[in-house]
Amino acid sequence: MTGSTPTDLAAEQARTLALALPYLRRYAGATVVVKYGGHAMGEEARAQEFGRDIALLKQVGINPVVVHGGGPQINAMLKRLAIQSTFIDGLRVTDAAMVEVVEMVLAGTVNKHVAGLITQAGALAVGICGKDAGLIRARKLTRTKRDPDSHIEQVLDLGFVGEPEAVDVRVIHALTGAGLIPVIAPVGMGADGQTYNINADTVAGAVAGALNATRLLMLTDVPGVLDERKQLIQELTIADVERGIASGMISGGMIPKVETCVAAVRAGTKGAVILDGRVPHACLLELFTEHGSGTIIRA
Repeated sequence: MTGSTPTDLAAEQARTLALALPYLRRYAGATVVVKYGGHAMGEEARAQEFGRDIALLKQVGINPVVVHGGGPQINAMLKRLAIQSTFIDGLRVTDAAMVEVVEMVLAGTVNKHVAGLITQAGALAVGICGKDAGLIRARKLTRTKRDPDSHIEQVLDLGFVGEPEAVDVRVIHALTGAGLIPVIAPVGMGADGQTYNINADTVAGAVAGALNATRLLMLTDVPGVLDERKQLIQELTIADVERGIASGMISGGMIPKVETCVAAVRAGTKGAVILDGRVPHACLLELFTEHGSGTIIRA
């Protein structure tokens, strides 16, 4: 506020708190799963802001659970090690050498950095991955692709890329019950002990569903789901999503995101929100203001 006195600033802060009070009451004791990644993760100032916002959620009585990605960090490490990446339909083909790098980056450097941001902001965060305490049992992800000439379905081998088969939330409950914030790296383990690289969005949705979370917040690099006029749609039902995909309104990279949200809602999440992680305090705006800041998908 230009030309504001300290008294004016204090009054504005008090007004903001008063407006947020009904929402603080609404979410008291609630579990909120936050998928963190994209540009918000790459910019240090924005990353520190994210850490403060997650710490604030804990301090006002919410139980945040963070699931993070780390694609750019993996790419940087692979480049340093001169390991070539191959992608099929947007999914990284992960061989035995690459899965070791993925685990090292996601469950190591990135995971501890995100946990450190939150802890530095005044809460206590603990970095874990899906292999810890059997949190995420994974299975090999299978994808098929139709040959344009023969129209025969071909099975694509993505290597050690997996998907959640089951989520055991006991370790999450143990951490949140002790006043800690779990920060989860999207690496899982198969029944045979094999390590699998899993899409972070998919892990966040599976964790939110298993926890019956009040909210799943998917931080992305877009404002949310847009209509044909490129205007933000504030709320969608599962049926709306199905119609949007069929009509082509929802297309491209937004399809797997809304499908993850739908799966989470069907599994027990009260609402899943796609919102722009580049917006300052995006999580706080979504939870503590009347209209939120993204697109919420409910049953």
